[in-house]
Amino acid sequence: MTAESITSAPDAQPFAFFRGRSVLVTGGTGSFGRAFTKALLRHGRPQRLVIFSRDELKQTEMSDEMAPLDRDGALRFFIGDVRNPRRLLLALRGIQLVVHAAAMKQVPVAEYNPLECIHTNVLGAENVVQSSLDAGVERVIAVSTDKAVSPINLYGASKLCAEKIFVASNNLGGATGTRFSVVRYGNVLGSRGSVIPVFRRLVANGADHLPITDPRMTRFWITLDDGVAFVASSLARMRGGEIFVPKIPSMKIVELARALAPHLEQRTTGIRPGEKLHEVLITGDEARNTRDVGDRFLIEPALEFWRSSGEAPGKAVPDDFSYASDQNDRWLTAPELLKLLDGAAG
Repeated sequence: MTAESITSAPDAQPFAFFRGRSVLVTGGTGSFGRAFTKALLRHGRPQRLVIFSRDELKQTEMSDEMAPLDRDGALRFFIGDVRNPRRLLLALRGIQLVVHAAAMKQVPVAEYNPLECIHTNVLGAENVVQSSLDAGVERVIAVSTDKAVSPINLYGASKLCAEKIFVASNNLGGATGTRFSVVRYGNVLGSRGSVIPVFRRLVANGADHLPITDPRMTRFWITLDDGVAFVASSLARMRGGEIFVPKIPSMKIVELARALAPHLEQRTTGIRPGEKLHEVLITGDEARNTRDVGDRFLIEPALEFWRSSGEAPGKAVPDDFSYASDQNDRWLTAPELLKLLDGAAG
């Protein structure tokens, strides 16, 4: 995926790896899981695709939605929670590939319910790892977030723990055993947790201004389709222990608000607790282990099998490198943003 691919729909190529394979997606009824399932049924033709989640209503609705795409009868639904390792192990029988997308993601909710967040995001990650090892799964990839980088809230800290669990678990799989990797990216355009639906709701309700926490604030942005394609292609190329980071554009929040509502005043409200001024996807401390592999960055693991397994991919980034939303060389314009949002709505 190139930086420019954010302006066009992904092709079928990243999904060829899944043809004829058995796949399980944790948290599969969420926005990512639904989009991943659609893409896989359209382009991947898996032998079996298991949606593992705990909401029976969402599973029923998703089953009806996906039925026209399920030409081969590959789709299965499995009620369960990543907090329950015995249930996970049952679901993973015969599974070759796992995408771990289940998480408690709302920052304020995690702050108010810290133990619930830890049980799902940290212990849940441990359960996915242990059950995958016990079931003999080939590859497992976890969907992480920019908030795991130098975290300042519990959600980010819990995802950092999950990343560490996944990377270190490659030491448990042996030379030919289960492999674990991570993808880490920023805000998904138009997702329920982003600011875009909030701004649109205010505009639709006749607001006379848009609230801006800080006029300096910047964010990375990726489309849901590009996020899905990135996860698929990273799973196909992983060796185990890598953290994959896409090259994606940034945008100032004030420019985003101006694109959505050019007629409305903007009022500064101040940064909220647990919120950053700019996002960081790769820190300076991670730079010495980071490689530029063309369409993405790859943070190499400090694992013996990785160091002894051959020539490193791509090229090393400079020692003073960091990947932050305010230092990006690719910026999303207002016309590009509106075009992407129109495509997402369609």
